[in-house]
Amino acid sequence: MNKGERISRFVAELGSGDVDLTHTDVARHPFYRAFFLCWNEQRYYEAHDVLEQLWLKETNSREADFFKGLIQAAGAFVHLQKRFGHPSHAKHSRRLFPAVRLFQLAEKNLSIFAPRHHGLDVAALCRLLRAYADKSWRPSIKAILGRRKPRRS
Repeated sequence: MNKGERISRFVAELGSGDVDLTHTDVARHPFYRAFFLCWNEQRYYEAHDVLEQLWLKETNSREADFFKGLIQAAGAFVHLQKRFGHPSHAKHSRRLFPAVRLFQLAEKNLSIFAPRHHGLDVAALCRLLRAYADKSWRPSIKAILGRRKPRRS
């Protein structure tokens, strides 16, 4: 079973059975709906995986940017979950900077779709993303980056 089949099975388990991938209305597409179901349950990694299936098949670059922005937002929250879930872990303790960067990229990609797109209040989501990108942990990121050794030329 490939990743797409696993994701389809996962989405079917979230809903009420079979997954109809023929929806042309994005707001009703099972993967789009599953993204928000996972998001609302703070299952950001799964949300990212589900929506990635739509993004990979999207041929319209404008829609691809919308999906990419949502995926980046979910990815930023994955970084925060790992960072705050395992603050002393060697790898996870360094996830604040990537999270902030993904919040910024997501806001940039999504802001062109404000105020609403496919039933989503994009303007409100962008405000949330900016708030997290500007959160009080930003000074600690600068301190971490400041402690890095300079690169040799």
